Amino acid sequence: MKAVICSIADTTPEVRIIELAAADGGPLPPYEPGAHLDVTLPGGITRQYSLCCAAPSPLRYRIAVKREPRSRGGSAWLHDAAAQGSPVEIGTPRNAFALAPAASAHLLFAGGIGITPVLSMAHALARRNAPFRLAVFARAPDLVPFAGELGAAPLAPFTSVHCALGPDETAAAIDALLAAAVDGTHVYACGPAPFMAAVTERAAARFGADCVHTESFGAIAPAGGDRAFVLRLLQSDREIAVPADRTALACLQDAGIDVASSCEVGVCGTCMTRVREGQADHRDSYLTTAERESCFLPCVSRAVTPVLAIDL
Repeated sequence: MKAVICSIADTTPEVRIIELAAADGGPLPPYEPGAHLDVTLPGGITRQYSLCCAAPSPLRYRIAVKREPRSRGGSAWLHDAAAQGSPVEIGTPRNAFALAPAASAHLLFAGGIGITPVLSMAHALARRNAPFRLAVFARAPDLVPFAGELGAAPLAPFTSVHCALGPDETAAAIDALLAAAVDGTHVYACGPAPFMAAVTERAAARFGADCVHTESFGAIAPAGGDRAFVLRLLQSDREIAVPADRTALACLQDAGIDVASSCEVGVCGTCMTRVREGQADHRDSYLTTAERESCFLPCVSRAVTPVLAIDL
């Protein structure tokens, strides 16, 4: 739907808060905490941003955008060219990072700009009087997005901010927060990949993998150990080679295989494909544990086995 930017404010030297409204002044689609939004900018670039409103409103959406040094056009345009009244296109909110309704308590971890999805969760839990803790990690105090909001009611009593910690200090802080959490707690993490890996490993050991939820909007860079593999397409009786430095989705598209896709960073599930043989190396933030037994997202995930047979 057509939308306009109705306000812009800088919350840190790197992060800009942007509010969006429907271009016709009408109501916006509802959403649940943790949801994200496709935003299509002038020029056709589409990016995903978490909705971080303190309270859902049918009139305004709020997103926060960090300026990325290697921006492919999204954050650069929103920081350098966007202005009040600028037109954009927005999709319907989607949520692959929802609060677990059966959780005894909720422990929210945010690293840097990873505050955006968990902020709306924290506000929702505060409104519900549900037990939760929010732990925010940043490189420096002046780089904490929404610092004023975090230090005021209703979030301040449930929030801790950790700045300028080294890897060992960060790990110790995570361990202390997990140790203090009650049994049945669900853990949510969003932030840089090393930070999320540290939280995920420790939280899964404490509460089990099914109680750990993550969200990431950065395309996963190839790891040093990535290897080439082959996609065996069962329906079309073809084999597609996937080099170590390319995604499975890109190789499929280059070969003329029609695979629906949207985010290309493993958060929307549009490209979900059934796996019939072989083992996938899952790098998405969308599939459930059960879905990972039989599906993968070719936009970011790879193969553990030399050959991955899929339903295409």
